[in-house]
Amino acid sequence: MTTRRAHSRLVFERGRAVEAPRDLPEEIAVALTYNGSTRAVMMATPDDLIDFAYGFSLTEGIARPDEIEDVTVVHTDLGVDVQIWLTRIAADREVTRRRTMTGPVGCGLCGIDSLTEAVRSPVKVHDQSFTISPKAVMAAMALLRDHQPLHDATHAAHAAAFWTPHAPGLTVREDVGRHNALDKLVGALRGTFKGAVILTCRISIDMVQKAAAAGFPILIGASAPTSAAVLTAQQAGMTLIALARSDRFEVFTHPARISTEEATHVA
Repeated sequence: MTTRRAHSRLVFERGRAVEAPRDLPEEIAVALTYNGSTRAVMMATPDDLIDFAYGFSLTEGIARPDEIEDVTVVHTDLGVDVQIWLTRIAADREVTRRRTMTGPVGCGLCGIDSLTEAVRSPVKVHDQSFTISPKAVMAAMALLRDHQPLHDATHAAHAAAFWTPHAPGLTVREDVGRHNALDKLVGALRGTFKGAVILTCRISIDMVQKAAAAGFPILIGASAPTSAAVLTAQQAGMTLIALARSDRFEVFTHPARISTEEATHVA
């Protein structure tokens, strides 16, 4: 399916109106169905949906990649049904922690049925060996500018990227939903999280919870974090970098992972 579509419009500028097309991102209903039962319905960009299935399963505590037996993407008249088949152990565990999430892309906690679940303690990030230099943080932010084709075409998409010194460039996923973009990235990595995750969106508590569940030791954001996000990152043992640009950034939690030496990674 296409990720964007051209729409006609009138542009009012400098005292005149000009008709011209503009590409806008597609946004469709995507159901995530586990062993025949729908767990979530999200509005999302119809791309990288298998990655979405793996990432959502991990960041929501449903299943690890090795507990997913199969993923099938089924197109319907109403949207897309992503059918995920879990191992018996994972399926039984999922029944005990059932939750329905039906909401707009801007909502990360839609369908949560208790306050306890909304402010749950984050998964602990145990990797203390990974570090990143200030130069690498700023270089990664500069590099990200050239890896957002959907945003460049529409100016209406979020991006989540993964940086590691062991691979050239960045792994990037985009979506109209910021949580979806992160889930797609997590799914694309399939368990390789020893590096920094970079987000173009605001850093809220639920984004930190998802990043911690995946096991990222460092989260870099282009925007500012909320107070709750900082407290959650501190509790998770995650280094939170925010307001990051190609020439500056701010560190809010666990600054020990910021290396002042030339090396960007300590094994």
